[in-house]
Amino acid sequence: MSGSTIRAVAMVLTQGLAIAGLGQGASAEPLPGLAGDYLAARQARITSDYGTAGGYYAEALKADPGNPALLEGAVLSEMSVGRLDAALPYAKAMEEQGAESQIARMVLAAAEAQTGDFAALLKRVEDGRGVGPLVDGLLVAWAHVGMGDMAKALVAFDAVADERGLRGFSLYHKALALSLAGDFEGAEAIYSGEADGPLQMTRRGALARIEVLSQLDRPKDALTVISALFGPDPDPVVAGMRAALQAGQMLDFDYARNAADGVAEIFYSVAAALDGDATDDYTLIYSRTAEYLRPDHIDAILLSAELLDDMGQPDLATSAYRRVPRDNPAFHAAELGRADALRRAGRTDAAIEVLTSLSDTHGELPLVHATMGDVLRGTGRYREAVQAYDAALALYTTEDRSQWFLHYARGIAQERLGNWSAAEADFRQALEMNPEDPQVMNYLGYSMVEKRENLDEALAMIERAAAAKPDSGYIIDSLGWGLYTLGRYEEAVGHMEHAAELMPVDPTVNDHLGDVYWAVGRHMEARFQWTRALSFDPEADAADRIRRKLNVGLDAVLAQEGMEPLQVAGDDR
Repeated sequence: MSGSTIRAVAMVLTQGLAIAGLGQGASAEPLPGLAGDYLAARQARITSDYGTAGGYYAEALKADPGNPALLEGAVLSEMSVGRLDAALPYAKAMEEQGAESQIARMVLAAAEAQTGDFAALLKRVEDGRGVGPLVDGLLVAWAHVGMGDMAKALVAFDAVADERGLRGFSLYHKALALSLAGDFEGAEAIYSGEADGPLQMTRRGALARIEVLSQLDRPKDALTVISALFGPDPDPVVAGMRAALQAGQMLDFDYARNAADGVAEIFYSVAAALDGDATDDYTLIYSRTAEYLRPDHIDAILLSAELLDDMGQPDLATSAYRRVPRDNPAFHAAELGRADALRRAGRTDAAIEVLTSLSDTHGELPLVHATMGDVLRGTGRYREAVQAYDAALALYTTEDRSQWFLHYARGIAQERLGNWSAAEADFRQALEMNPEDPQVMNYLGYSMVEKRENLDEALAMIERAAAAKPDSGYIIDSLGWGLYTLGRYEEAVGHMEHAAELMPVDPTVNDHLGDVYWAVGRHMEARFQWTRALSFDPEADAADRIRRKLNVGLDAVLAQEGMEPLQVAGDDR
């Protein structure tokens, strides 16, 4: 979907659905004696610890089973861990007592679709007990599909298409429904734009279209779509489809095998549209609902896992990633995600173990080796990181812009190993592939400043990086430090002060600001900044140097190190 469509979806969905509570009307306070369980449940939910929250809500509900606030909290917690069956009794209890809760209605609607009770689903929407404007319109359409009335379904899909900004969203679902009914010609007319004008494709829409073209016995057209959208080196999912087509096989259409799958696709489509535009916990309830309706919805599983990882729930994330079967073409994506979740949880050895195993099964994928390089580089194992980046780059048959980050990352590892000529070559190659990238210009420029090489070029690079990223503390620090190194101390002060504002607890930035203050004669302030730098746990060598500066001053430390004394630019002393 286009950006305007995504914004429209977000606006429609967030109308009447409070992000903080994710529901309405369930505001009755629990009984006083339940304060402990209730507060513990709320705190666990705030920190996204949904498994723990669900347990506390269940305990509280034993004493106050009809409390709508507790019921809604229990529904949300169970949905968030992917247990919609467990959420269902709570949702039913809320509806029976007339409590207003859109998340409860979401569970009930999903349950009706999952059991094939599309008449009840249709009545739910008609009675005003649906989920929300966009979802309800598509629920009506898919309910009619489930009841065997395609004519009414198509009218309902068209009604959603009339909503501002939702045309592409509705047309995608209409094409799925037509494909389910065997009308692949009608579906392709939508995908091609022949029926309703150009349709901007999502990844899933593109893959569904490839399956439709295959069903129409148009493999060459399907291969053309693959080449146009995914290039010569697609991921394993697309590569598998391409290989099957080239072998003369017909692809099954499985993006909507029945109406329940269509309802699952509603919730996944919404989750994908909201990802990045709404809070993660809000997006998660949609992806989890899609999983409930279609347990093999790999894209929904991966999205849930990514959201949980971003929410600081690595155990739930890794559990979700592990649900992707080893023989699924998306297994590599799940394992890469699992490795990242383990790394972010501080379990680096486990992450490396996952990636090592993945390199045995999917060693032909540059991303596997590149990710291994990133993890190794993050743990200071620079020599091994270089080897991993070498392996990734060797898998490309031609050089293109997409490889710039590999050169940049390998350059960092080489620089840390002291291999400056190799590092500089990588940085310059990265800039050739991705000109004027701020982070590359900053790293190369700062490195040259530290080595006192090509100072004019270095400062010019850093200035361009700072112009592109004026709120980056690292880059502004580099700019101030470059000016300091060139003896332009007064000019450096403002930039270093700004860097310290942007990164107030960074030891290096505070240390640099101290040096700049010393250079302009503000010795008391310099000592204050050095003391602050020490309080932020700098590396051992840096801490020792700061202590020496506090004891004898910067001038004496420079002399001890055999460095040139401080000298203002243009000063001939």
